[in-house]
Amino acid sequence: MKSSIKEFETIIGSERVFLEEPLSAHTSFKIGGPAEVLLTPKTYEEVARLVVALESKGTRYTILGNGTNVLFPDEGYPGVVVKLGDDLSRIEVRKNQIVAQAGALLSRVSKVALKHHLSGLEFASGIPGTLGGAVVMNAGAYGGEMKDVISEVKALTREGEILVFTGSQMAFGYRDSLVKEKGYIVLETTLALEKAQGEVIASKMRELDEKRKTKQPLNLPSAGSTFKRPPGHYAGKLIEDAGLRGLRYGGAMVSELHCGFVVNVQEATYEEVTTLMKVIQRTVHEKFGVDLEPEVKIMKRDQI
Repeated sequence: MKSSIKEFETIIGSERVFLEEPLSAHTSFKIGGPAEVLLTPKTYEEVARLVVALESKGTRYTILGNGTNVLFPDEGYPGVVVKLGDDLSRIEVRKNQIVAQAGALLSRVSKVALKHHLSGLEFASGIPGTLGGAVVMNAGAYGGEMKDVISEVKALTREGEILVFTGSQMAFGYRDSLVKEKGYIVLETTLALEKAQGEVIASKMRELDEKRKTKQPLNLPSAGSTFKRPPGHYAGKLIEDAGLRGLRYGGAMVSELHCGFVVNVQEATYEEVTTLMKVIQRTVHEKFGVDLEPEVKIMKRDQI
C-alpha cells in the first residue's frame, strides 16, 4: 500500500490522505473501526484518477458520502475509502433548475431550493445524506422520491469515463437506480423544480420536519430506516406487531419511538446491530411470513 499512498498524495495532496481513519467519525451510526486509507478528492478529475489507480491495482475500495446509510465492522475497512463530501458540494441555481455536486447535503440543497422559491424538494429537507447517495438509492420520504425531480445525472464508471444520463435513463425503482446496478459513482445531479411561493414551501418543510421530530428517533445514532418496505406492508408496523418494540441486544435497540429504526443507545458494536437485525428478520418471518430486506448497507466482514 505504501507505493499506492504516494500515488494518492500525488493525485490529491498529502493533506487529504488519511491513514487509519476511524469510520465511526464518518457514519451516522457512530460505528466502525479504521479505514486503512481515507481519501477526500475535491474535483471530478481527482475522483476519476483515483478510481483508475485503484482499479488498475485491484485495490479494495468503497465510495462514501455522509455515511448515513452504512454500517462498517468494528475491525474497520481493510482498503481505501473515497469520501465525496464538503470538497465536492457546490450548488448552483439555473432558473428553475439546481445543479449540485454529489457531496452536497440533501438538506442543504433543499434549503437552497427554498431560498430561490423552488418547489419539489420539500420531502427531502430532513433526509441527512448527500445528494449523491440519495440519487444512487432513489431516496424518498412522505410520498416523494428523488426520481420525481431528477432531470440529469453525471456519473463516473469504474474505468474512469464520465457519462451523462437523463432522469428517464436512470431506471429508478424502489431504493434502486441504474448507477446502483452498474456500480457507477454519481458526481453531479441536475434537479428540475417548479416556482412557488416561499412561504408555501417553508410551511410544507416545517410540517414534514415536525412529523420527523415526533415520529423518528433523531436524537440517537442510527442509519435511518433499517429495512426496506416489503410489498404490501410497512417494516416498522410488522416489527411492532411482532412485539419487538424496545428489544435490545447490547448497545443496539429497536427504537421505542419508531420500530423501523435500529438505534445505537450505548456504544453499540457492529455485531450487536447485525445480531439484532437477524433476530428481527427471523421473528417477523416466523410470525407473518414476510422477509425483511436491509435498507442499510452492511459492509460484511467476509466481503471485505
